[in-house]
Amino acid sequence: MSPNAREAILAAAKTTAQARGYNGLNFRELAAEVGIKGASIYYHFPSKADLGVAVARRYWEDAAAVLEEISAANPDPASCLRQFPATFRKALENDNRICLCSFMAAEYDELPDAVKQEVQTFADVNVAWLSKVLSTPGIIGAKESEARARAIFAAVAGAQLMARSRADIALYDALIDNYRAAGLLPA
Repeated sequence: MSPNAREAILAAAKTTAQARGYNGLNFRELAAEVGIKGASIYYHFPSKADLGVAVARRYWEDAAAVLEEISAANPDPASCLRQFPATFRKALENDNRICLCSFMAAEYDELPDAVKQEVQTFADVNVAWLSKVLSTPGIIGAKESEARARAIFAAVAGAQLMARSRADIALYDALIDNYRAAGLLPA
């Protein structure tokens, strides 16, 4: 089976998990969406847990790459922080989906341990990047950066959840504007 099939399965699983979470991943439905036989998915992913690990890992790896691209393109840390909410907004722009790892975090008790680890890594990657940007001289002190980074991550993910629950991306934008007005994010 071609590596393209594996990539197609991961792409379909990502879209599904952003809309229905880990529990929404169904091999038969994914196979139909990709245009392969249901049993063919098992060639790449022997179990649902293996698929969950792969899709969550790919998700946080892609997120880390986007964050590094933001840093590389913007030497100004305030500019980097202003762009962070856009990384979560993209999921809402895609048929009112949410962050895959946020959805899976809501299912945490039912996740296999290996999937839990990948979901936690997504949060850790985001918090570490935010903390690094925040600890740049002139923003906030290094001692305060991790706590502020966690607050920003939680606030942005929460804004995404609220906006999704109302299918209203304008609500997301308004909440982000409120975070800026309150000083959580730079204006």
